[in-house]
Amino acid sequence: MTSLVALIVTLPMAAAPLSIAVRNYRRLRDVVTVATLMAVAAMAIWLLIEVEQSGSIVVNVGGWAPGIGIVLVADLFAALILLTATATILIVEIFALGQRNTVWGTDPTLAGPMLLVLTAGVALAVLTGDLFTLFVAFELILVSSYVLLTHQGQRGQIRAGMTYVVMNLLSSTLFLFGVAYVYSAMGTVNLAQIADRIGDLDDSTRIGIGAWFLVVFGTKAAMFPLFSWLPDSYPTAPTTITAVFAGLLTKIGIYSMIRFHSLTAMTEIGPYLLALAAATMLVGVAGALAQNDIKRILSFHIVSQIGYMLMGLGLFTQFGLAASILYMVHHIPVKTVLFLVGGLIEDDQGTSDLDRVGGLAARRPWIALLFALPALSLAGIPPLSGFVAKLSLVDAAIDADSIPIVFAALLASVLTLLSMVKIWLGAFWGTDPDDDQARATVESHGRGHRPTMMGVTGFAVAITLFVAASAGTIWELSQRAAADLIQIEPYVSGVLG
Repeated sequence: MTSLVALIVTLPMAAAPLSIAVRNYRRLRDVVTVATLMAVAAMAIWLLIEVEQSGSIVVNVGGWAPGIGIVLVADLFAALILLTATATILIVEIFALGQRNTVWGTDPTLAGPMLLVLTAGVALAVLTGDLFTLFVAFELILVSSYVLLTHQGQRGQIRAGMTYVVMNLLSSTLFLFGVAYVYSAMGTVNLAQIADRIGDLDDSTRIGIGAWFLVVFGTKAAMFPLFSWLPDSYPTAPTTITAVFAGLLTKIGIYSMIRFHSLTAMTEIGPYLLALAAATMLVGVAGALAQNDIKRILSFHIVSQIGYMLMGLGLFTQFGLAASILYMVHHIPVKTVLFLVGGLIEDDQGTSDLDRVGGLAARRPWIALLFALPALSLAGIPPLSGFVAKLSLVDAAIDADSIPIVFAALLASVLTLLSMVKIWLGAFWGTDPDDDQARATVESHGRGHRPTMMGVTGFAVAITLFVAASAGTIWELSQRAAADLIQIEPYVSGVLG
């Protein structure tokens, strides 16, 4: 099983240059990309089953001891998020095959290989057991995501891409300084050794490290007030790329934050995290309500939903962490499918501007249904997965006597529902505005292969329904993963022996 863990990282990285080498052979290139992503997703399923049954898997790359070499750790938390992430990338890539050759599609000669590099970076970030390798993983994600964001060469994409890169490079610089400071203070960057030694530091140094990495990971996660780069950059990218970014990239920041701050037991920053969580929820959803474009509304919702995941971490209880993990598993497919529906609307209408679309419920009822289910889930309407995830967070907060964050979460949910109603009234209700400019765009740039796009989006919606139906099982797995994070000892002993 140790080779399986390593292969999940190395296979997409090895397939990326192969995909570039055959970029002029369309069928072969697509086979390489899709087959690799299918293999990685299958291995992620296998890994989750193995970890659930037999416990964590630790790989000392090259046989080097922890603290000297790279360590990969597949515990239940990592396996859950890895499966969700790899399945999401696979679904989006198949959707992209149907949307190519349109103005909204990606350049397959670049998008496929860069998605493979992104997959390798995400897998490495989830599985790594040391801070420096996590830094390398973030750089892989940054480089590939910048190419995906700007490869069409449009002016708005380049401008937004510069904002995206500058903010993420700033975060990376802070990350590198943080790694150096941790090493100088504890003589290691291995997460298990950090967890074992951080109690020996004085309180000011320990809390300073926690606050520093809160800023680093908070920037990656688009936490308030470090979120301004996201709503400007995501809507400019092709729909499929935005769907991947929306579903995954900020969640990798949250994943890293949960991993680091739970292992180092930074409970002192819990009240500050709860305050940031409330601000992130409310500012994000307020920004969404102020927008009039579907992609921009959904982009602000990414920010708002990050606040819920921060909420569980800020409680620093097993119940709270389990709720955050469940929320991540729910949110990644739901947010991805909402952006895929946005791609269907663009493909049909030529725009995602609410002033220039309308009447889709009557003319395209299947698109309306594909939007309604994840939109209601995002707002937390029962019996969908969003209701279960939000209810678990509210229960955890009440159990921890953190009542103010409960009111913030409930208010944000109501405002989320209002913003979803705004999209419904603008895009699906009313009459078609008969926008000649939008129609001309569709005619001149062509439509995507609608059966493929509709089929993939429908399958993605089915996954969100499966998450809701399997909420009890996922909750049990989340609780077990959270128990390992809170107790620390299973992770430390598994890595250090």
